[in-house]
Amino acid sequence: MKSATAAIRYAKALFGLAKDERRLSEVRAELERFKEVLGTHGNLRIALQQPLHPAHERKAVVRAVAPLAGQSPLLVNFFSFLIDQRRFVDIDTIIAEFERLADEDAGLTTAEVISASPMDERRRDRLRRALSERTGREVRLEIKIDPALIGGAVAKVGDLVFDGSLRTQLSQLRANLTKG
Repeated sequence: MKSATAAIRYAKALFGLAKDERRLSEVRAELERFKEVLGTHGNLRIALQQPLHPAHERKAVVRAVAPLAGQSPLLVNFFSFLIDQRRFVDIDTIIAEFERLADEDAGLTTAEVISASPMDERRRDRLRRALSERTGREVRLEIKIDPALIGGAVAKVGDLVFDGSLRTQLSQLRANLTKG
């Protein structure tokens, strides 16, 4: 928990710097590219996160990779600072929190949707509009498939949960029938 709290603080600091420079979208794109590079080159991630390598060597690697990954001096300095603070291990959490803050700043929220089956574009659009109306924000859907729901979908937006699954409806029907 302590690590996640620290990661959120670092993400907020980076968000503040990017917002002050009016570069939120550019920094977000740079972070996405860097995340892809780390995902593609597992050895790079290990080298940057291992305290076995001296900090100055890891920072040299960041500076060497920066032009290839399209990183601005802001992010090079930020990554170097994370290495100095021994927080580069939290990079995934920091990037995720930065993206959440950027979405929030843009009035965008993400709905985690679990559906019993794949949704066509019309159903996704209808669900997106309905959730936008309920939350008062623009909604982006992250859809996962879970056949155990039998039918319908469950959408989670922040702390709100909209459960339209057939499994839940059947459970409620069973409870009502056993009560009365």
